[in-house]
Amino acid sequence: MTATHGTASPGAGSQHDVDLTIRLTEAPGAPEYSFRLVADDGGGPSAESTLPDPAAALEALRLHGGEIFFPQPGPPRLCTQQYGGPQVAVVTGRFRGRGVHSEFSRTDGCEIARWRAMAPLLGGTSGSTGAT
Repeated sequence: MTATHGTASPGAGSQHDVDLTIRLTEAPGAPEYSFRLVADDGGGPSAESTLPDPAAALEALRLHGGEIFFPQPGPPRLCTQQYGGPQVAVVTGRFRGRGVHSEFSRTDGCEIARWRAMAPLLGGTSGSTGAT
């Protein structure tokens, strides 16, 4: 799956610099887990955040958020044909004043790299490749 983005999303009226909801499914038919990350510009995560490691998620956003959520047009990417697992995560909300609707999966090498870059935001811990 690839990132998609739009102007309308949950949290659109939020005054926070980061207000994201993460919905994670580890396999088809498995229960869906929901997390939230809320933070103000320059500050740490707020008490409203429910991720296992919200500080690591904010660091992942600082390092990769713009390029992951709002990729620049360019030539098609060549991705290795490998399968990393059935996990799917959908991230919606606001990031630095922009609406976010981004889907993550582990269906090929490019998607696995996106997942690893944002693992703390997707419910994993810093340095993990999976969601738990």
